[in-house]
Amino acid sequence: MILHLYFARRFFMSFLVITGVLAALVMLVDGVDQARRFADDDVGWDQVLGMTLLHMPQTINMILPLIMILATVALFIGLARSSELVVTRAAGRSALRALIAPMVVALIIGTLAVAMLNPIVAATSERAEYLTQKYRSNGSSALSVSDEGLWLRQGTEEGQSVIRAWRTNSDASVLYNVTIISYDAEKGPIRRIEAESAQLSGGDWQLTGAKIWPLAAGVNAEGEAEVHETLSIPASLTVERIRESIGRVAAVSIYELPEFIRQLEQAGFSTRQHEVWLQAELARPFFLVAMVLVASAFTMRHTRFGGTGVAVLASILLGFGLYFIRSFAQILGENGQIPVTLAAWAPPVAAIFLALGLLLHAEDG
Repeated sequence: MILHLYFARRFFMSFLVITGVLAALVMLVDGVDQARRFADDDVGWDQVLGMTLLHMPQTINMILPLIMILATVALFIGLARSSELVVTRAAGRSALRALIAPMVVALIIGTLAVAMLNPIVAATSERAEYLTQKYRSNGSSALSVSDEGLWLRQGTEEGQSVIRAWRTNSDASVLYNVTIISYDAEKGPIRRIEAESAQLSGGDWQLTGAKIWPLAAGVNAEGEAEVHETLSIPASLTVERIRESIGRVAAVSIYELPEFIRQLEQAGFSTRQHEVWLQAELARPFFLVAMVLVASAFTMRHTRFGGTGVAVLASILLGFGLYFIRSFAQILGENGQIPVTLAAWAPPVAAIFLALGLLLHAEDG
């Protein structure tokens, strides 16, 4: 038990050091990128630093598999150079038993990443997106989905408008049962429009079966109402921006994701991307364990045999290969070419068995 705790402590310290180093590098690179992005906008250095810090949790969450590989490599290279690994093996402890502590730590870190880091990433990503729109377009557009339907907000030269649609088609190109409330910055609500459908075309909303009520003070809204078979009003949104806003699954906490999926289904959107993301997040701890096993399969050897650099490079390349396969499987799942469960769980399970095969081969020949 003492040896397990020792390995766990060494592995966790390696994880913290590598996380800190990579976080510093990420902050430097992302800070330069944010300064370049907002170079033409009236954005100060304090705001650039704030955007960089908001992007940090998402980046760390993304590179967790790489951190796990590097932490495992650092652990076993250090143990091999100090001959502690040789003593451990000479005492009769097998490679798999020596890996119990790092695997448990990786599983705990993965669980904490899903339970705690995921909501933080969702909150910071949503805030970063809001600030980006605010800095670049004065917060002219926003989107949310609820039980009352799909809600949009846009800003044009005429003022702000709030749009609610009960449902949409699968690719968000047409909205149905639409209500639009237009606002003036000084006068408040000035117009209400209800339409059977609305479609974005040529930078305008093309409304079908529309009825307009003026909301100015002292005006009989129903008496002054107008009915149009077709009506065109300016739009600052695009179909691509709506799809991108809905498709940003990282901006939804894993605790809110099941309800969000239900609301998307009710609004008429395809939810396969969100379902795959949910299952992939649940499988994340096991994928991190697989990264530990992959790295250990190449580095649990004494340094006197040589080839340490090649072994480290091979473990990193194999880790990247497994990460690519995992991402590719998720894309296949989002496109409906393979089942959702298979897309999310097959890569981590296959990676664990592959790494175990490599370890058993190195252990028993």
